[in-house]
Amino acid sequence: MPSLAQTLPSNDIGFLRIVASLWGLELASSDPAEAAIELSESLCDAELLEEVVVTLPKDARSSLESLAGDDGRMPWVAFARRFGEVREMGPGKRDRDQPHLHPGSAAEVLWYRALIGRKFFDGEKGPQEFAFIPDDLLMAMDFAGLLEGTAQVEEEAAVYADDEESMALVEEDEIVEKTPPVKQAPSPKTKLDAPTPPDEKAPGRPASPAEKACPTPANDRVLDDACTFLAAMRLGIEMPGTSLPAPIMRDLLQIAGLINASGLNPEAVKSFLEAPRQKALALLLESWQASERFDELRQLQGLSFEGAWTNQPLVTREFLLNLLEPVPDSQWWSLGAFVRDIKTKYPDYQRPAGDYDSWFIKREADGIFLRGFAHWDEVDGALIRYLMCGPLHWLGVLDLASTEENSAPSAFKSHSAMESPLENGKITVSSQGKITVPRLAPRAARYQIARFCEWEEAKADEYRYRVSAGSLKRAKEQGLKPEHLLGILRKHLAAPIPPTLVKALQRWDANGSEARVESLAVLKVSKPDVLKELRESRASRFLGELLGPTTVVIQAGAQGKVLAALTEMGLLAEGQVDD
Repeated sequence: MPSLAQTLPSNDIGFLRIVASLWGLELASSDPAEAAIELSESLCDAELLEEVVVTLPKDARSSLESLAGDDGRMPWVAFARRFGEVREMGPGKRDRDQPHLHPGSAAEVLWYRALIGRKFFDGEKGPQEFAFIPDDLLMAMDFAGLLEGTAQVEEEAAVYADDEESMALVEEDEIVEKTPPVKQAPSPKTKLDAPTPPDEKAPGRPASPAEKACPTPANDRVLDDACTFLAAMRLGIEMPGTSLPAPIMRDLLQIAGLINASGLNPEAVKSFLEAPRQKALALLLESWQASERFDELRQLQGLSFEGAWTNQPLVTREFLLNLLEPVPDSQWWSLGAFVRDIKTKYPDYQRPAGDYDSWFIKREADGIFLRGFAHWDEVDGALIRYLMCGPLHWLGVLDLASTEENSAPSAFKSHSAMESPLENGKITVSSQGKITVPRLAPRAARYQIARFCEWEEAKADEYRYRVSAGSLKRAKEQGLKPEHLLGILRKHLAAPIPPTLVKALQRWDANGSEARVESLAVLKVSKPDVLKELRESRASRFLGELLGPTTVVIQAGAQGKVLAALTEMGLLAEGQVDD
C-alpha cells in the first residue's frame, strides 16, 4: 500500500491543516507539497499516534481495527457499507460545513485524521477501489501494539455469541439472521477440488429440525432427461416436459460436447448413452464445473438482462463451491443461513469492484431495474439459491429439504455416494404396436426406439411410444429400417415380439402404407339429379371423389363455398362450415 507521503494530498493545504489540527500539530509550511511531507513525518511518532488512536470514538477505532485485520485494506464499497461513506465536498463547502468537527460516520473520523486513504489497486477482477491504511502508519501502529486487545476480545465474544445462537436455533427450531464481521472475499481456488483453508468456518449453521423436515434426495434423472432431449432434437420435435427447462438442458449438453450449433455430435452422443450411468453423470458434472459459458446468473427465472456488461460465471461458481467445502459431510445445513452469511461476509462475491449499478437486470413482473445493494437478495442471493437447488441438485451433488411438502428448499446436505443402478430394465411391446420402456432400460436402446415411434405421455418411471406408418416413414427418411427396430426390441424385450407386429412391420417395409384413416367433409343430397346439377355448376371445382350416386367428398376448407352454391341453386342445405 502507499505510504503517508503518497497518500496525503500535495495540493490541498486546507485538508492538511484539518489533519494537523486533529493531531494537535501546527504546520510550519504553507506550501501543500512541503506540508504533506512534514505531516507524514510527524504522524508516525509513536506517542502521538497512540494518543490519537486510543482517543478515537469506539466505532471509529473498531473500523480501524477491522481494516487492519484485513491486511490494511478492504474494498471501498464493503468498507463504506459497514462504516459509512465519506461525504464528497469541495474546499468551500468543507470550510463551511466543517465535517471533521461533525463527522457523519466512522469512516469520516478516520478520513480527516489521515488514518485511511482511498485508491484504486489492480486485483484479480481488474482495477478496484480500496480503503487502506498507509503502509508506514500501519507498521507504526502494529509496532506500538495499538491494534491488539480490543479486536481480539470482540472477536472472541462474537464467536461465543455465534455458537450460542446456533445452538439455540437448532434446539428451539428458530431461524435468526446473524451478522458476523465483514471480510474481504478470498480469491477463488484455481482448482475446483482445492479445499478451503482448514481454519475457514463454513457459512451459516446446521439446519433446524423444521428446515430439514421434508427431504428430497438427489438422483441421476438428468441422464434420462438428456436422453429424451437428444432423441427429440434428432427427430426435430418439441422437447417434452422434463425436470430441467429445455434451454438449460441445451446449455448443459452443449458444454458437455454432445451437441453444437448445427446439431448432435453423433459419436459423442453414442458414447454418452452407452456409458454407465455414474460415468455419464460425471461427464455432465465435470463439464458444468469447468465451463465458462454456462451462466447461472442469466438463467434466473423472472429476470431479464440488458446491456453489454459481462459477468464471470466460472469464477463465481468456483468461489461458491469452495465455500461449500467446510460444510460437514452428510450434515443438513440451513440454506437461508448459508445465503445470509455470504451476504454478510462476502457480499461482492460476483461483482467486480463491488459494482451494483452497471449491471442492467430487470424484474420482468414490473419492469423495475434491480440496481444497487438493496436488491442483493433478488439477484446475488437468488443466484446462490439457484446454484444449490438447480445444478448441484440436478447433477447429484446435494440433497435438499423443505419445511413442508412442495415448499421452497430450506436446507441441503451432500449426497451420499451410492453405486449407480444398472440399466437392465426390460421393454414390453403389445400387438397394437405400443412400446413401454422402463426408465432403467438402456438409454441407447430408448434413444433408438424413440426415433421409430410416435411419443405418448411418459409416466413416473416409464416412457411410452407407439409405432405408426407416419413414424416409420419419418425413420426411413433418416436411414432407419423396420428391421433395425426389430433387432433392438429382440435384444431388450421381456417377452417375444407379438407375431402380428412383426408381420405389420415387414409388410410396411415391403409395401409402404396399405391403409389410410382420414377425416373428410362429405356432401349428401336427396337425388342424383341435384348432385349432377352441382357438378355442372361453378362449384364443381370444390368437389372431390364420388362416394355414391348422392354422395361426394368436399375438398378441405370448401364447405362454405359449396353451401353458397347450393343456395344459388335454390337449395338450403344443412351442415356445419369450418372456421
